[in-house]
Amino acid sequence: MSEKEKILRYYRSSGDGEMAARLLDSAESALKSRRYRVSDFIDPFGAGVAETISAHYGQLVVTLDGGYTGAERVKAAFAHQDFLGKPEFDLAGLSIVWDTRFYQLTHRDVLGALMGLGIKRDVLGDIIMTGNGCQVVLDTSFVPFIAQNLLKVGNAPVIVQTVDLAAIAPHEEKMKEIRTTVASLRLDVVAAAGFGLSRTKMASEISAEKIKVNWQTGKNSAQTVKAGDVISMRGRGRVEICEIIGQTKKGRTSILLKRFM
Repeated sequence: MSEKEKILRYYRSSGDGEMAARLLDSAESALKSRRYRVSDFIDPFGAGVAETISAHYGQLVVTLDGGYTGAERVKAAFAHQDFLGKPEFDLAGLSIVWDTRFYQLTHRDVLGALMGLGIKRDVLGDIIMTGNGCQVVLDTSFVPFIAQNLLKVGNAPVIVQTVDLAAIAPHEEKMKEIRTTVASLRLDVVAAAGFGLSRTKMASEISAEKIKVNWQTGKNSAQTVKAGDVISMRGRGRVEICEIIGQTKKGRTSILLKRFM
């Protein structure tokens, strides 16, 4: 069995075969051309897949770039070891501003407006909310189209301008540690503790597919989580399980979480 078949079989079993296949095609194209090939934007889970692929192909080096320091969504450049140049990621930045006195828009509003233009998610990187609007990292080829056609986000008129990627501030997250005890290491139990919600509410969020574990949609409330796992919730940030400390005298499990907001 080839390395490609082994990798595809592994990721197909978890439902991520399509993404792995696209990344593998990019990797093999770089091998054949002895140059490089750049993927579309991928999330942190996809970045992990890209690094796994690179580790299985000895002649390839992978580089990740999302346009600014700390980017969550990035492109992966697979480069042949003989390629001595620098991969072109074709990244650009846009500034989208609106009158924040009258319109309170969210990340979801901006993403919805962009995708409403017929743009696919995989050509868009991070959307960084700012005091008077947002900044968007995206594929360079889509800049003219968005600049011409994005006139509103929701009901808010917007002004779209290009922005230098160097002007995007490094991503700095607010974080707090949470030391608590839980009855079990079920997803609904740990996530409820991390996000400060009831277990019933969290179960509903999981059923609505708003919860991801390591950037994959949570399977169900009873899914077991472990140290090192990252639980993300749409619109609420993410929680990292830093340490499973041990059992208390009452039989509960003591854990250390980091909540990123």
